[in-house]
This record gives sequence, C-alpha cells and structure tokens, in this order.
Amino acid sequence: MSRTADILLTALAPSIWGLTFIITTEFLPQGHPLTVALIRALPAGLILLALLRQLPTGVWWGRVFVLGALNFTIFFSLLFVSAYRLPGGVAATVGALQPLVVIVLSTFVLRVPLKAVAILAALAGVAGVALLVLTPKAALDPIGIAAGLIGATSMAIGTVLTRLWRPPVSPLTFAGWQLTAGGLMLLPLALFLEPPLPALTLGNIGGLTFLGTVGGALAYMLWFRGIGLLGAGAVAPLGLLSPMVAVIAGWLVLGQTLSILQTAGILVVLGSVWVGQRSQLPAVKPVAVAAEA
Repeated sequence: MSRTADILLTALAPSIWGLTFIITTEFLPQGHPLTVALIRALPAGLILLALLRQLPTGVWWGRVFVLGALNFTIFFSLLFVSAYRLPGGVAATVGALQPLVVIVLSTFVLRVPLKAVAILAALAGVAGVALLVLTPKAALDPIGIAAGLIGATSMAIGTVLTRLWRPPVSPLTFAGWQLTAGGLMLLPLALFLEPPLPALTLGNIGGLTFLGTVGGALAYMLWFRGIGLLGAGAVAPLGLLSPMVAVIAGWLVLGQTLSILQTAGILVVLGSVWVGQRSQLPAVKPVAVAAEA
C-alpha cells in the first residue's frame, strides 16, 4: 500500500473522533463523562481480546498498561475536565498543541531531526483550530487549561512510545490490549466519582455502540497502525482533522453556521496537515551520475 493510502486510512481515525461531539450531545446521557469513556473503551477492548485470543507476554504487560493509561485513562479523564471547565473552543485549541509536543518529544526519544517547517506547520494548525472554534467571549480557567495541556501531553507521550516500542502484534490486537487496560483503569474512577447511568434509550444505546466500535476499536486500530507505518511525527498532525470535522458536521447535520473565519480555519488546518506530512517525508538522496571517460 502506498504512503498516501496509509495517510488517508490513518486520517479516518481523527475524522471519526470529530463525530464524537454530535454523538455526545445528541445521543448520550449528559453528566457522565467518565462512565461514557469507560463504556467507550472497556467493552470494545474485551470483545477484541475474545475474538483475537491473544494476550500480552513478558515486558508487554507493563507497556500495555502504561500506554493504556497515557492514551485512554489519563487522556480521557483530563479531556473531560478540560471540556467541562473551558468553552469548547478553548479546550480544542489547547488540545491542538499535541502535534507540537509530539514533534519535540520525537526529537529526544526517537532521535528524529527537529525541522523548522514541522514546527511552523504545527503552530499554523493551532491557529487554524483557533479560527475554527474560538470565540471572543471564551473564558480562561487555569485548572481547565492545565488539564487540557496535561491531557494533550499524555497522549503525545503515548503516541511517541507506541512508535518507540513497536508492538509485535497486529494493530487490531494492540488496540484491544490498550482499550482493555485503559478501560480497567477507568473503571474505579467511573464507579466512585459518578452516579449510576439512568435508564438508557435506544438512542443512548446506539450512540454508545458507535463510540465503542467505530469510534473506539476501529479508529484506534487505524491510529496505531498509522503510527507504526508512518511514524509519530507524521501521524500527530492528522489529529487536527478532529475539530475540523466536528465543525463541518455541526454545520451539515445540526444546521450550525459556518463563518468566513471558520472557513479560513478549515483551509489553514488542511494546509497545516499537508505541510506537516511533507515535512516528514524521507530525504531523497541524489543519484550519482558517473562521469564519462
């Protein structure tokens, strides 16, 4: 499969995550973020384990729980803290710093050369997301800002470690391991910090099923596959597509307005992702031409 095809497949993951906003607001019971995160992760992980029948061995037990904590338990928990304490635009803009964190971490952990164009593309991506979702009335809450930054850093570390450790199994199996580990660590948080769910409607069940299967197992399988094939630096900028898809979906499905600034933000985000991908291409060595005698 070509690199372009791999990029497009990986880009499906954040595009699917961009639909989470509509699913959450239109189909899920409100006020249960940790429980929803638990239901999104643990059942999908357990189903994958039952179908694939492959458990971690040796050092991978510890690594899977570290990655499950970084990519799911810590990230999901702090994501919801940020989302509840900050306006959506501020939370999304803070989360958009993740590609920049991945680029810096990759330099130290993976020994990837630091490229100025990649840094500029990541900063442009943050600006594009700000144009998409930030409003003049957005309030800044210190705890929400801190939660958003730590959450983005947590998933950035998980992205880099996924590339460093290179799992010896398929992306689907690896996704199942992490979803299960992250879900198990979310379980006590949801049980002790939130009230029980109300009686679920058919819409609630459909929304939770979508988040657990398509938004959980499938999306993260594509994400981890992309990290293994393309590298952390190439995959991280694709995460900027998530807020872009959320805005477009709100416009198409919920009849929300799409302003000139938001349209400009879409173009900036797309340009940032394209430049970010170009910056990660391996250098082409010039072909030596033998001199004629």
